[in-house]
Amino acid sequence: MKTKVCDGNDGLNSALHHWLGPNNAYAVLRSSAVRGRAQNLRQRKNMQLLVRWDWEQREFRSPIRPYPTIDFRNARPRRLYIMSLETYYIGIDVGTGSVRASLVKKDGSVVASSIHDTITYRDPNDHRIFEQSTTNIWSNICAAVKDCLSSSNTSPSAVKGLGFDATCSLAVSDFQGEPIIVTKGERLGQYGDRNVVLWADHRAEKEADLINSTESIVLDYVGGVMSLEMEIPKILWLKNHMDPTLFSRCQFFDLPDFLTYRATSNVTRSCCSLTCKCSYVPKSGWNAEFFKKIGLGDIARTGYKQLGAEASNLLTAGHPVGKGLTKGSAEELGLIEGTPVGSGLIDAYAGWLGTVAARYKEDGILSEIIPSLDTSQHRLAAVAGTSTCHLVQSPKGVFVNGVWGPYKDAVFQGWWMNEGGQSSTGQLIDFILTTHPAYTKLVELAKVQEKNIHTVLQEILEELRIERNVDTLTELTKDLHIYPDFHGNRSPIADPRMRGSFVGLELDDGLNDLARKYNVTLEAIALQTRHIIDEMNAKGHDISTIYMSGGQAKNIPLMKLFADICGMPVVLPFEHSAAVVLGAAMLGRFAAEFSERSVQEEKEEGEESGTYIAPCDLSGQQQGDLLWKIMVEMTPVGTLVVPSASAREKKLLETKYKIFRESIEIQKRWRKEMDEASK
Repeated sequence: MKTKVCDGNDGLNSALHHWLGPNNAYAVLRSSAVRGRAQNLRQRKNMQLLVRWDWEQREFRSPIRPYPTIDFRNARPRRLYIMSLETYYIGIDVGTGSVRASLVKKDGSVVASSIHDTITYRDPNDHRIFEQSTTNIWSNICAAVKDCLSSSNTSPSAVKGLGFDATCSLAVSDFQGEPIIVTKGERLGQYGDRNVVLWADHRAEKEADLINSTESIVLDYVGGVMSLEMEIPKILWLKNHMDPTLFSRCQFFDLPDFLTYRATSNVTRSCCSLTCKCSYVPKSGWNAEFFKKIGLGDIARTGYKQLGAEASNLLTAGHPVGKGLTKGSAEELGLIEGTPVGSGLIDAYAGWLGTVAARYKEDGILSEIIPSLDTSQHRLAAVAGTSTCHLVQSPKGVFVNGVWGPYKDAVFQGWWMNEGGQSSTGQLIDFILTTHPAYTKLVELAKVQEKNIHTVLQEILEELRIERNVDTLTELTKDLHIYPDFHGNRSPIADPRMRGSFVGLELDDGLNDLARKYNVTLEAIALQTRHIIDEMNAKGHDISTIYMSGGQAKNIPLMKLFADICGMPVVLPFEHSAAVVLGAAMLGRFAAEFSERSVQEEKEEGEESGTYIAPCDLSGQQQGDLLWKIMVEMTPVGTLVVPSASAREKKLLETKYKIFRESIEIQKRWRKEMDEASK
């Protein structure tokens, strides 16, 4: 905790600046004459302060008044300590390639952040393989959290709650939490660090095909087709390749649930992870017939202890997990034992949490609309980084072919979520750029001009537009088309065999060609987003606005394409990279406030609160109201981007969308013809 020494009459002014600044923590005022001023300051500024006086003969402490209650003959106050009661929450976001921790105040302002890269293991002989390590992930989480505390000079006791989000990757351990290797080969199932099958891993294609042939009710809640990126196909792959004895000692977690388990030693899973990625069916729970049919009957016969949620024991978003941080985890993180830990979310859902309650500015003017929980059903959250997830909430379940869900209670009790997605978006942009022959020239030019490569590309495109005497970039690239599923289609086709394509290539490998391909790549990502939204709205959703988060939100030309192609406003976050981790911090605040209410209820009932505090008696509606209130209070104001395409450009974009949809059917037909010819 940082100490600031302030003397004389100017001391209080200095202290006030210190308390109100981002690093406020502890002030020491050396003057008996400031006692009255400190009291006035507390009243005038409505600040929560703890006051403590040191006396020359004896120390006396009081949070209420700085006067002794006994006679200190000839004693004089020597030193006045005033400490702000500012509270903080920590959000931890585990992405595909890094860990981010952020220290967040109650109003949502970020006090400190730290990012640490994580390791992803690849197989040089199998492009489908992506693996990670929970040991590596956890050590980087601990380092990032300590960075936040250190850089902000914040006391661990000021952190009242923390929350985790992570990718929907499969983490495997034994029942004592020791990591189990998931790498194919002779060490599969042994103890070792490579124990995470990353979300992007596509090894389980055959297993997904088997699952999708079952016609099980489970498939109704994943858009009719289960993706090989989900956890059950990956678990089935492990079952098919691992020694049965070794497999039986494994427990399986979606990564967000593993992190709350690692922090608390409590295995209780989240509604979000189990419902969205582990085939837990809304209302009815685990489906024994499904597990038996696909070859995982042993999991059902042993009471699903390998998957969790025995007897329907699972938690909604932010609900306190167990007794909070264990002593060991608290020491590793630099926090206090028992600090509440909120039930986690998949990273995209944390992005939804951190964006959809935002107010926004249009032309610099703040909208007067205060969002309600009911308005969330019209707001699509697009969490756009390496891949993109599209999330929307609804009061009733909406079934959309090729779109995951509907998932009940994934975030709010009684509400349903649908999740569309693009497996490769940010990754696709990088691939198109880095594999082009002119990429090296682009990097060199950007370095010389001291500009971002994307800025350089936009300037080249603008020069080409003027040179070709056309009104828009859409017209400039009207004869060049790209289909973007280089890594298969997640939504709304749900076909991992879909592949990318270009139409309109020329014998050109220069910067101009790279710029044009860059522009149509952005177009294709936006066109596919419209395809997903169109399918959602056609089946019963009423999406009218897109709320962005993630790295792609800083690409303004892409955001304008989203607005123009989808025909609806786009709200950009206050900070593109903070929305997801802010959502995780909201989980921490919910856990803290939920726990505070539990303590208060026990006090009111006259019960002694030991190490374990029973959950408070809040209805699902009350919990929802509390979570939405937290979201509104903590979400920064966004910026509105409205559709601005001219009538001519709208016509061109509509034609591009028509061609985009036709290219899907053409590829399917060609693949079918080639399959038949190869028989």
